[in-house]
Formats: sequence, C-alpha cells, structure tokens
Amino acid sequence: MYPQAYIDYLHYFHCERDYFECHEVLEEHWKEKEAGKRDLHWVGLIQIAVGLYHHRRGNFNGAKRMLTNAVSIIRTHTKEIDRLALDSKRLIELLEIQLEGINRKDSYKSFDLPLTDEMLLTSCMTRALDENLVWGAPSDLDNLSIVNRHSTRNRDDVIQERLAQLLKRPQKKEG
Repeated sequence: MYPQAYIDYLHYFHCERDYFECHEVLEEHWKEKEAGKRDLHWVGLIQIAVGLYHHRRGNFNGAKRMLTNAVSIIRTHTKEIDRLALDSKRLIELLEIQLEGINRKDSYKSFDLPLTDEMLLTSCMTRALDENLVWGAPSDLDNLSIVNRHSTRNRDDVIQERLAQLLKRPQKKEG
C-alpha cells in the first residue's frame, strides 16, 4: 500500500533520527519518475528531514529555509500527505513549532510524525523491535556519525552523475 522507500523513511526518522538517510531513501524514490512528472509531496518530506538535519547541526538558516519550504509544499499537497497516513494539519503545526524554536535559536528537539494508520504504525514498531531499536527514540546528539553523516559518506556516485550530466550539455562555442 505504501512505497517501501516511505516505510524506510519512517523507520530512519523515528528509530535512529537519521535524517540524512531519510533524505537519501526518499530522494531515490522521488527520482524514479522522470523530471517533470515527479510528485512534489515527496520533496516536502525530504525537506523535513534535511531541515531537521540542519537544525540538529546548528545551521539555523538552512533549517528555517528547508522547513519553511516543507510547510509550503504540505499546505498545497494535503491530499497526498494525508494518503500517506500523515495528519497534514498536525504535521504543519509540528513544523511551525519547530520553526518557532529555530527562530529563537533553540537547541534541536526531535518529534514524531503524526501517523494516522494504526496498521502502518504497528508494522513500523514491529520492525523497530525486530531490529532492537526504539520507535520514537530521542535523537542521540552524541552520535556524530549520524549528526555529521554528510561528511562521512562516499560521494563518488554523485560526482560521477554530475560529470555525466555536464557532458550531456551542449558545449558553448568560443568566439
């Protein structure tokens, strides 16, 4: 019923607070459709993860930009968000609370996404138990491998893709 990437996103979001991985799994799913046909609601969820990643690292400007964009997308795509068993109204409220904290430069605090499907929630909680993780775990600010994930990952595939895209572009004539 729900895409596996979305279930994985929920898992990383609630169990490990690994927002970088949330971004990775949903972005890959989002890119399965060709450009111009991609569903924007996925971007809203990706931006929530990126915004929380920035907030946890103390990048208040980046966090504010991402979460503000996410709120805007969710407001215009409530039906799609609700179909993912998220209470879009409550989600916007939670994001606005987070943004208020960011504006005050408060320290990061994790929150749970407002899921409305009990079967989905039960399935996610069971997976967490099977992996000896806690659903709704607080963020581990001392786990630098998650807090600074962007600096430890292998980016060879990203660099190769960017190079391939550059090579596809028409060359400018000198002149």
